[in-house]
Amino acid sequence: MVKVTREGIILKKSDLAFENDSVLNPGIFQDGNTIHMLYRAVRSGNYSTIGYCKLEGPLTVVERNNTPLIIPYSEDASKGIEDPRIVKIDGVYYITYTAYNGINALGALVTSTDLITFERKGIITPMFTFDQFKILAECNNMVNAKYFRHVRHFDINQEVFLWDKDLLFFPRKIDGKLAFLHRIRPGIQLVMVSSLEELTEEYWKHYFLHFNEHIVMDPIGINHESSYIGAGAPPIETEFGWLLIYHGVYDTYEGYVYSASAALLDIDKPINVIARLAEPLFTPELKYELNGVVNNVVFPTGTALFGDTLYIYYGAADKCIACASVSLKELLKELLLNKINYEN
Repeated sequence: MVKVTREGIILKKSDLAFENDSVLNPGIFQDGNTIHMLYRAVRSGNYSTIGYCKLEGPLTVVERNNTPLIIPYSEDASKGIEDPRIVKIDGVYYITYTAYNGINALGALVTSTDLITFERKGIITPMFTFDQFKILAECNNMVNAKYFRHVRHFDINQEVFLWDKDLLFFPRKIDGKLAFLHRIRPGIQLVMVSSLEELTEEYWKHYFLHFNEHIVMDPIGINHESSYIGAGAPPIETEFGWLLIYHGVYDTYEGYVYSASAALLDIDKPINVIARLAEPLFTPELKYELNGVVNNVVFPTGTALFGDTLYIYYGAADKCIACASVSLKELLKELLLNKINYEN
């Protein structure tokens, strides 16, 4: 198995009001030796905004804002914006996050050219109820039955949509199309469109009618990801395919355990999985991963590459931001020993 080095805690909460409860789940954009970190900042009462800090090299924080970089701007995110990811495509930053209103959790997007001003695109994942999704997706009996078990019920007079989280873009267009991953439990799905304007209600109806064709990966077996999985960091382009660092979850009598995992996707057709680790890349082991706001969590959301060393940034127990590192060469070698074939 690949050697994983724990680099320790990178960022902790501060006394500032917007992040006095916890910091976690950072989006990472690397520009040479500089790293831009956009992170989930939580204040008392579980209200999230997106904070910002800058690193020189993989581990040294040199600048940290004392106010949020991005704040909620609509009723869709009235209870906060969570878990940002960031890529840069054709000179434009695509920053995705989960918009949460206390009931619904849906993938949203803002764009920027300078990380100072932002253009708000709003929710780009489907706004369908579970029943609407189920009616469409059940038309094809090739869909994992677990998709029809993950429904949330609320005793309220408000429309409840199917939760759709872990939204992240590939860092370049593929075959001229924008590509992004998202997560409707329990698996990871792919969208490829020429323009975001294509994401209409009719588009999503057709998508759900052929839902099995858009599933990249589902949980496998009784192991570290038997409950559900979700995309973690934006895919990394390598000579062997897109390297995807993702999280896997399994249930125990003490609650869920979140681990970091890895897979390789086809470079031209990322719906096809080339390889997938049989065991987690790393699991909660250290005190700050085992005990926090939510125990037993390592939640990878960003990466940076310095030489052959891949730094993986993650939320630790929903309390702080930590980092682990691996040899990219060794990780790819291990993945290629775990080649698998899917009929996608």
